[in-house]
Amino acid sequence: MMSRRGLTFHSRLRWLCLGFVLLLVVVLFVYLHECTPPADISMVLPGLAGENYGKEYYQALLQEQEERHLNRATSLKHQIAQLKQELQEMSDKLKLLQDKQEPPGLQGLAETKDQEPGDLLEYLHSQIHKAEVNTGSRYPSEYALIPFESFTTSKVYQLEMGLTRHPEEKPVRRDRRDELVEVVEAALDIINNPDEEDGVEEDVPMQRQTYTEGHFAEGLYRTERDKGTLYELFFAKDDSSSFRHVTLFRPFGPLMKVRSTSVETMGMVINIIVPLAGRVETFSQFLQNFREVCIQQDRRVHLTVVYFGQEGLQEVKSSLEKMSREESFSNFTLIPVDEEFSRGRGLDIGAHAWTKGDVLMFFCDVDIHFSLEFLNSCRLHATPKKRVFYPVVFSLYNPAIVYGNLDLAPAIELQLIHKKDTGFWRDFGFGMTCQYRSDFLNIGGFDLEVKGWGVEDVHLYRKYLRSDLIVTRTPVSSLFHLWHEKQCADELTPEQYRMCIQSKAMNEASHSHLGMLVFREEIEAHLRKQAFKTQSKTEN
Repeated sequence: MMSRRGLTFHSRLRWLCLGFVLLLVVVLFVYLHECTPPADISMVLPGLAGENYGKEYYQALLQEQEERHLNRATSLKHQIAQLKQELQEMSDKLKLLQDKQEPPGLQGLAETKDQEPGDLLEYLHSQIHKAEVNTGSRYPSEYALIPFESFTTSKVYQLEMGLTRHPEEKPVRRDRRDELVEVVEAALDIINNPDEEDGVEEDVPMQRQTYTEGHFAEGLYRTERDKGTLYELFFAKDDSSSFRHVTLFRPFGPLMKVRSTSVETMGMVINIIVPLAGRVETFSQFLQNFREVCIQQDRRVHLTVVYFGQEGLQEVKSSLEKMSREESFSNFTLIPVDEEFSRGRGLDIGAHAWTKGDVLMFFCDVDIHFSLEFLNSCRLHATPKKRVFYPVVFSLYNPAIVYGNLDLAPAIELQLIHKKDTGFWRDFGFGMTCQYRSDFLNIGGFDLEVKGWGVEDVHLYRKYLRSDLIVTRTPVSSLFHLWHEKQCADELTPEQYRMCIQSKAMNEASHSHLGMLVFREEIEAHLRKQAFKTQSKTEN
């Protein structure tokens, strides 16, 4: 476009110069014609024959003609000078466009040929660096981090619900739906048409296969108002442990590719660490879920149980040995600890007990229910020396309240649904996390001075926020916190006790269900009055 404009101005300049030359010739001809007095003045000025005009009259007439032509010539010279200046400016812009090279890793997916070079590209490139794509930002508190929202091809899992949105819903708004469709299509185009910078080898059969929307595993996105929207997308073939990871960024402008890489998860063992004291029946339920997912489907896990106290220890040991015999599974460790229960202490012991080098750890509680999809998410969103994963679990309400109209609550598997009246995203909890052992040790681990419930998780989370590691926080649809009755001990500090009571209240039921319980007597009185009125009308 710029070159066409330059050629146009060159052509215009040539024609103007030619016109200017012709105009000067005409002016000179007229000047000479006017300045040369004819032999018969009456032939020049008809109607004036016979009248005498002095020399001064003709000189004044010629001078007036000359001034008029000089003014015209001056005007043309001024226009030519303006055109020359504009031509120079366009030439400078053309040279800048030719000399300016696009920064590495910054490639627009939209048409950008008509965009101005220079400052625009530099600005967009700076937005990527601000958006925690390559390194983490340091935050003052656990509330400063903007969490991701997760999505699949049909559902969006969101934290900020308000009174009209749901924890799980379809992207019904057209702009949201079109946005996510565009992102998935852009990622597929990148995977199926890789660049040299993507590091794709031609002789790898998996990478020559075409990916479709059906291979989309999961996606995360978050929008920061002063930067743009960051997308993390993962694709995988059926029954494959190899994933394609595409990172996209929309800096309030054209969608831009950041990178496209392969992620091989086959050799990624997860050490699931569970601190425990008592709660033997709940542990049996946990082992059933562990069998179905980790042993029968995944088989790339190690279970570490750190048990506090002696009461119930033998039952837990027997359950593990029974599972080992029946499933031919030996990747577990039981660590008895004769101390008062401390979740941070238990997780710390479990992390230090591993002696086979670095390993991906999942800090888990006994009342957590997860699926195979979560194990993949754990592997995909944690990277040693770069990224830790803090999933937001969906916490189920008290089934006695949720299913109070039924004689018996449904089986656990049937309770695992995302609805306002069945549970909520536990965005104030930071206990469930996937991180590498090396990162945990380098950051300093838990504050072992904290005893009892809650605060040690937040302390560890804050350490990561204040480091250079990227913290990925997003709701995960395949991770559930099962309801259990909470006991807030008197030994807790005021801050711990307040957090425990807050968790207990939020864990019971939804806002509407709690309202029905609070106003139960008023509702029952209303129903009795209505029944009495109906009975009176019937008798009359």
